[in-house]
Amino acid sequence: MSEPVVAIFDVGKTNKKLFLFNESYHIVYEDSVHFDEVVDDDGDPCEDIHSLQSFILEGLKKVLSLPEFKVRAVNCCSYGASFVHVDEAGRHIGYLYNYLKPYPPDLQRRFYDTYGGEKLFSFQTASPVLGSLNSGMQLYRLRHEKPEFFNRIKYSLHLPQYLSFLISGKAFAEITSIGCHTNLWHFQNSTYHYWVRQEGILEKFPELVPSDMLTQPSGYPYAVGVGLHDSSSALIPYLVSFQEPFALISTGTWSISLNPFNTSPLTKHELECDCLCYLQYRGTPVKASRLFAGHNHDVQVERIAAHFNQKKERYFSIPFNADILDKIDKSFDPGADALTMLKEPKFATRDLSSFSNDEEAYHQLIFDIVVQQYFSTQLILKGSSVKKIFVDGGFGNNTIYMNLLASFFPEMEVYASSVPQATAIGAALAIHEAWNALDIPNNIVELKPFKAAVAVR
Repeated sequence: MSEPVVAIFDVGKTNKKLFLFNESYHIVYEDSVHFDEVVDDDGDPCEDIHSLQSFILEGLKKVLSLPEFKVRAVNCCSYGASFVHVDEAGRHIGYLYNYLKPYPPDLQRRFYDTYGGEKLFSFQTASPVLGSLNSGMQLYRLRHEKPEFFNRIKYSLHLPQYLSFLISGKAFAEITSIGCHTNLWHFQNSTYHYWVRQEGILEKFPELVPSDMLTQPSGYPYAVGVGLHDSSSALIPYLVSFQEPFALISTGTWSISLNPFNTSPLTKHELECDCLCYLQYRGTPVKASRLFAGHNHDVQVERIAAHFNQKKERYFSIPFNADILDKIDKSFDPGADALTMLKEPKFATRDLSSFSNDEEAYHQLIFDIVVQQYFSTQLILKGSSVKKIFVDGGFGNNTIYMNLLASFFPEMEVYASSVPQATAIGAALAIHEAWNALDIPNNIVELKPFKAAVAVR
């Protein structure tokens, strides 16, 4: 008898993956590919849309043919700050532009001058000024720089929704993609910002639908989800597993603090401190703050390793040592201004010759990072009743970081958390009832508690 499964396409910038999950949310099939980038019409690097299309369609065809599995539903999650454009015949046209593509300064200035200025507009859309990473700005650029191409567009679909369109043939806009630092959504009015209609862009968007909506293509034995933005998808396992208010610090190159229980509008100060809001799959705002902590860590580890003539891999497993913390600089003012504290990583200016050994230097680096993390996370905790902090990603495996974070938040329950393939599982959970006859397992999120180990404030 064939095992019931859901097929999830998880498309990242680097790796494109296909998973089959059974009803217990165990991975029973996995495929992964990597494509080299191509260049767009301006010579800038971009996604190879043709290879991506082939991976989606051929991958689905393959898993549908496997006799040991019965695919009941399909969903997609991917990075969301990029559009695929389709014409009247449903064929993709143009390029899948990279969200890191440089944005023309004059055109950007013209946009914000026309629509209220950077500060007011960023407040209304909960979107810091990020150039092409504000995906709506890509459409504004096409309209003004390439009007002939813009006029050929029937629909502009965020990448997660284009992947769904490839499978189902149905075009939709979806709230987690529209509502994530796109410059498209007016958070106070809960609708598209008026500039979207003013510039003739609203007509390029299909119907806006809920994240858990499914379609049933004619003659197909499975339902198809409408796709999810990856950041929102990765939050879903936590939202379905925990009812009490929590914050999640998702760590990697960026450490992003997320609070789904803080719905207050962004303040001017929060925007200046690199905060934003986005809409989670249930349609409510998530307040988020960003810190370039993982990148800072890697740069400074290179410096420590070179100074002390060590291999940088050594620092992946240095354990927490409270005695070493007694020897480092722990000066810290919890009342300091967050904007000032978040501007520069303090360790970058420290003299490495002042440390007795590399372990001491590394403890100081992590202390300095956690100080910044404290200020960054506090920005999204204010005004909410959060009592739990979860940390996933690289820093969740760093015992120095975790012990210090618990020490900076002694009133909180602090956990290292783990959800294998969280974005893919989130996309499966969003459509759970469509394919899964069992209850959602209570062990999707693995937790390891940490308590305050030293006094820091």
